[in-house]
Amino acid sequence: MSQLTTVDAAFLNAETGTTQAHIAGLGIVDATACPGGRLTVPAVAELVRDRAHLAARPLRQRLVQVPFGLDHPYWEDDPDFDPVRHIFEIGLPAPGTDRQLADVVAMLHEQPLDRSRPLWEMFLIQGLAGGLTAVYVKVHHAAVDGVLAAETLAALLDLSPEPRELPADESEPARAPGTAEMVGAGLLRTALHPVRTAVSVARTAPYLDEIPGVAAIPGVGRMSSFVQGALRRPEVPRGPRMSAPPTPFNQPIGRRRAVACGELPLDAIKEIGRGLGGSVNDVVMALCATALRQWLDKRGDLPDRPLVAAVPVSLRRGAAARTKAGNQISMMATPLATDIPDPAERYLTVRRAMDTAKRRFTGSSGSWVQELSGLVPAPIAGAATRLALQAAPTMSLRPINLIISNVPGPQFPLYLCGARVLAYYPISVITDVTGGLNITVFSYDGKVNVGIVACRTLVPDPSEIVDHLVDALDELRDLSRE
Repeated sequence: MSQLTTVDAAFLNAETGTTQAHIAGLGIVDATACPGGRLTVPAVAELVRDRAHLAARPLRQRLVQVPFGLDHPYWEDDPDFDPVRHIFEIGLPAPGTDRQLADVVAMLHEQPLDRSRPLWEMFLIQGLAGGLTAVYVKVHHAAVDGVLAAETLAALLDLSPEPRELPADESEPARAPGTAEMVGAGLLRTALHPVRTAVSVARTAPYLDEIPGVAAIPGVGRMSSFVQGALRRPEVPRGPRMSAPPTPFNQPIGRRRAVACGELPLDAIKEIGRGLGGSVNDVVMALCATALRQWLDKRGDLPDRPLVAAVPVSLRRGAAARTKAGNQISMMATPLATDIPDPAERYLTVRRAMDTAKRRFTGSSGSWVQELSGLVPAPIAGAATRLALQAAPTMSLRPINLIISNVPGPQFPLYLCGARVLAYYPISVITDVTGGLNITVFSYDGKVNVGIVACRTLVPDPSEIVDHLVDALDELRDLSRE
């Protein structure tokens, strides 16, 4: 028996007519080694059927709602689970360009998942230039965080064209509690909610200045330091008071999406890190800062203060935490130094800001996302979340401008049904709170694959940002060699 956590439920509650809370990936595969030289729905369906038990929740479990919305839903194995119902095949018209593929993926990313069955879908997209195949797969964020999504992919992929031997499925089907038990548990949870709220507030108070938007309120930093001292907790480094400036992509988002993908050489990013100092993630953040600065400056919309980015952080620390159910994620906010014209100074400022953000996060619990998501009782959490999302664009105190995420991946080739995976581009979520632009990168087999999703009304062509990332890489590489 497994129930959604408050963070899991928040992703469900966040969905509206303009916001979908699934995360996705776009794989490019060479299917010439597959039977008949083609990746087919039956072959992939058989693979999922054989391996679903290795990643049960996202692949074969469905939601069970609690009567009257008294509590968060439960997960149970779908008795009618059939992978064929989740896997589809479509074809691109000739010539099968990258732009055609991006438009199709954007259209697929706009569509909500069917909540009556396991929350995932896969599309085999045939007809790419060069005889390649694209595989677009999306999973609801309520079912997986970034780590669990990667482990789900790992369950389906192999290290060679030959499939590996797998353990047999000996588990009993998971079932949700009966109606009476769910209602009783929901009533009890509601009755105890004031106590849990008080505990959450007490846990969050020392680290209020970590919360994007709240940190910009005058006096919050000093109050957090005072509470840390009163509770005799180690004081974490003070962060800057950040207020996200207005940009073209920080307006109410629409239903339509735009997608762009690109690649950067991992060796070049590591070379920059060695030459200028800093990690791969520091370099990625600096590249994004430069690309966004160029994109905004080109339109005459460059703010005179730095953009603020939210960086997702996994809370899965240690072997036991890696298998823990529910989303185990938090966020740290950092300024991007987009207001600094000199590239060397901009890089150094981004690196210092990231170092401060990481030291602050390490010195705190990092659990403010979980604590805040549980402040509202389950029966009204959905309405409260959607109301907050609708109000966000009108707030004078904007928490962040966008999300930038860097996910490390394997540095060796992987295979799907014998087809070699050449690239994998992550495609994430945008909301009115987080901004109409999301940049996620995934390192794989010597490359850093960039996936950008945006509101099509606000950012019609995010491929421009990919081009600016390439320019930014050349600029930093030249700088690192001086």
